[in-house]
Amino acid sequence: MFEKGMPGAFVPIHGTDPQLGEWSHSAFMPEPLPSECPVLTPETYLVVLKARAALAALDATARQLPNPTLFRSPALRREAQSTSALEGTYAPLSDVLTADEDAPATPELTEVLNYVTMANFGFDRVASGQPISVSLLNELHALLMRGTPLEAASGSVRDRQVVIGRRAEADPFGFPVHAARFVPPPASPELERRVRDLSDWMRVDHSSRIDPVVAAAMAHYQFETLHPFHDGNGRVGRYLIVLHLQAQGLLEEPTLTVSPWFEARRPGYYDSLLGVSTKGDWDGFVRFFAQGIAVAADTTKRQMLALAQVQEQLDQQVRDSPLRARTAHELVQFAVANPSFTVRRAAAALDLSYGRVNTLVGQLAELGILKLLQPGDAHRRFTAPSVLRVLVQAEGE
Repeated sequence: MFEKGMPGAFVPIHGTDPQLGEWSHSAFMPEPLPSECPVLTPETYLVVLKARAALAALDATARQLPNPTLFRSPALRREAQSTSALEGTYAPLSDVLTADEDAPATPELTEVLNYVTMANFGFDRVASGQPISVSLLNELHALLMRGTPLEAASGSVRDRQVVIGRRAEADPFGFPVHAARFVPPPASPELERRVRDLSDWMRVDHSSRIDPVVAAAMAHYQFETLHPFHDGNGRVGRYLIVLHLQAQGLLEEPTLTVSPWFEARRPGYYDSLLGVSTKGDWDGFVRFFAQGIAVAADTTKRQMLALAQVQEQLDQQVRDSPLRARTAHELVQFAVANPSFTVRRAAAALDLSYGRVNTLVGQLAELGILKLLQPGDAHRRFTAPSVLRVLVQAEGE
C-alpha cells in the first residue's frame, strides 16, 4: 500500500503475544509537518475557499446574536454524541441532550458527557490566551477518560503499542498487529518528540503560507497518525480541529460541530487519512476535510439561527402571558442553553432561590414552554420541547 511519496518512514517493532508468541512488524512514523503548504489542485483550493467563507459566515452570525455562548452547550452535546459514535461509543442523541451531567445513566453517557467537559475546558483555556501544548493535550485527554476503565492510563502519551482497525482479508487467527489496517508509531521518546513538534507547529502562525483550513487539516492528520494516547485519539483529534480554528482566530465562539459529517462518511474519512500516509495524497485529504468543514459550518449556522428563533418565540410567549418578571425570560434563556436541567442547577446558574425557580418552572410548564422529562423520577429534569425538536431534527441532516 505504501508508495515512494509517503511522508514518513517505517520503524521496526516487536513484541510477544500471550497466546501466539513473539511477533515482529513495522510501524509508520510520520515526518514533522512542513512549514509550506502541500501541493494542492485548483479544485481543492476552491473547496478550501468555500470552507473559509462558511466559517466566516458562521462567525459573523455568532457575533450578531445577543448571546452566542447560549448555543455552545447544545452544539457540544451533539458533537460529543457524533464523535463518540465514530469510535464505537453510541448513545442516542435525544438521550445525550437530556442526560443528567451529574449522574449519567450509562457508561456510554459518561464518556459522551466527558467530551463536553473536556471541550469547555479547552475552549476556555485557549480563549484566555493559553497556547495549545503537550500539557494541554494531556489535560484534555485526562478529562475525556475520567471515570472510565482507562482513566489510570490517561493524561499522558501512551507507553505501549496500539493498532488501528482491521483489514477484511487478514488472517483471523494471526497476530492482531499483522491484521491491523494501520500501525502508528511505537511508544518511545521519539513519539513524545513528534507530539511536541505538532503542538509547537500548531502555535506558529502559518497564515502567510498555509491557509488556516489547510493548517487545521494538516494538524488533524498528524495527530491521528501519531495516535499519541492509548484510547480516545479520534475524539481528541476531531476536537482539536475546532480548537485549532479557534486558536487561529477563525472562530470567536467555537460552536462548530464537525463530527456528524465525518461520521456519515466514515469509510471516506478513514481512507483519506490513510491516503496521506501511504502515498502523500494531501490534496485528496484536504479536499475531503474542507468539504466537511464547509458543510459543518453551514449546518451549525442554520441550527444556531433556528435556536435563536425558538428563543424569540418563547420570549414572545412569555410576553403575551400574565408573567412579567425578568427572571422568566432568564429561565427561558437558560432552557435554550441547557437542553435539560434540574431546578437546583437552574437556580444556581441564575443566582435565584430554589423556591423562586421552582415556581417559575411551574409557570412556564403551564404555558407549555417547559415539560417534565420523566414524571415520577425523584430527580426532576425539565426541557423546552421546542428546543429539543430543533436539536434532534439536526441528527438527520
